[in-house]
Amino acid sequence: MKLSFSYKAALLAAATPLLMAGAQAATVTISCGSVGQDFEFCKKHTEEWAKKTGHQVKLFTIPNSTTDILALFRQMFAAKSTDLDVINVDVVWPGVIKDHLLDLKPYSKGIEKEHFPAIVANNTVDGKLLAMPWFTDAGLMFYRKDLLEKYGIKAPQTWEDMAAAARKIQDGERAAGNADFQGFVFQAKAYEGLTCDAVEWISSYNGGNIVNDKGEITVNNPNAAKALRTAASWIGSIAPQGVLNYAEEEARGVFQNGNAAFMRNWPYAWSLGNGADSKIKGKIGVMPLPKGGEDGKNAATLGGWQLSVSKYSKNPEAAASLVMYMTSPEVQKERAIKGSYNPTIAALYKDKTVLDANPFFGSLYDVFTSAVPRPATATGAKYPEVSAAFWNATHDVLSGKASAEDSLKKLEGKLKQVKRNQW
Repeated sequence: MKLSFSYKAALLAAATPLLMAGAQAATVTISCGSVGQDFEFCKKHTEEWAKKTGHQVKLFTIPNSTTDILALFRQMFAAKSTDLDVINVDVVWPGVIKDHLLDLKPYSKGIEKEHFPAIVANNTVDGKLLAMPWFTDAGLMFYRKDLLEKYGIKAPQTWEDMAAAARKIQDGERAAGNADFQGFVFQAKAYEGLTCDAVEWISSYNGGNIVNDKGEITVNNPNAAKALRTAASWIGSIAPQGVLNYAEEEARGVFQNGNAAFMRNWPYAWSLGNGADSKIKGKIGVMPLPKGGEDGKNAATLGGWQLSVSKYSKNPEAAASLVMYMTSPEVQKERAIKGSYNPTIAALYKDKTVLDANPFFGSLYDVFTSAVPRPATATGAKYPEVSAAFWNATHDVLSGKASAEDSLKKLEGKLKQVKRNQW
């Protein structure tokens, strides 16, 4: 893969030995994923950067839940803590924590232009580049190719088709002796992951979003209600009751152990599902999430993570250098090949080694570039409240505590209270 001149220059600058530059070594603390391949990638690439620059790096352990991570960061920001220099930022956070992030434009030398423009725009608030894209995400449907073939089923095009296929496979596998087999697993715990799933369901049934681009609350409509009713019908039929407490890893665990026909998850699950220890290695298919009926559409929630520098960092220059290295083409390419993390650099989607490792990166390219954003831009700093209200309302429907119509009506009232005069 050829590097653009701007990236070459930036990486050359990052690799300049400190002794030559006459600078002093700094210790930079970064938060990355706390477990599994996330942690291992972070450790490897930060060590590479440290070796090239002469700086030192410390890894900061964070919770697994995005909701808990944001709460922790906000506590640290409130205390103006200098304990953390580089932080990982969910795609919906830039507008929420904008006052605590450093403008990276003086350090980027324009290399953000190599990344997807929509993600760069998402990371730019009030003209300031508050984060560099690290990897992007969109919800996908994973399925057992071997089981669809075994039962003579085509890849489902609608949620209704999926439910019928899941039921047929589930009944067959249970009859064959696997009492634990499930038709479909997904994220239904009351947290940000459920917001992602439910945004997909509602959008696929042409129910719009929670809040539209103009800031209007639009979620209380018949199509949205139909979407939530449909999802509720899966609980206890093709999905276990326990799915109400599933996040990404719980769903992946069931699927990867060979106990589910379909799974909604993010692209990272591909490399793990095809790992040496996976019971379903080589048996996984990937497709867009189904449409909401014949008149619906395929919809995938935009996910992904960015890297930012805390405004309270004592070593902003070194921290920014680390950010530029961690989001560079080389690092993104390796993460794509070994971890199926979607790059944010368009050129990597034409790289043969990347596509060989992740064939669906090419065939599902449109899914990643046209994913549905959560209404973080429209709702700004109030987004966490909006999302929490939405996932709780959705969870009430899934768990049978409320009807879709009643829950959405109550949600609309709650969101009006949160909005008051403006977001």
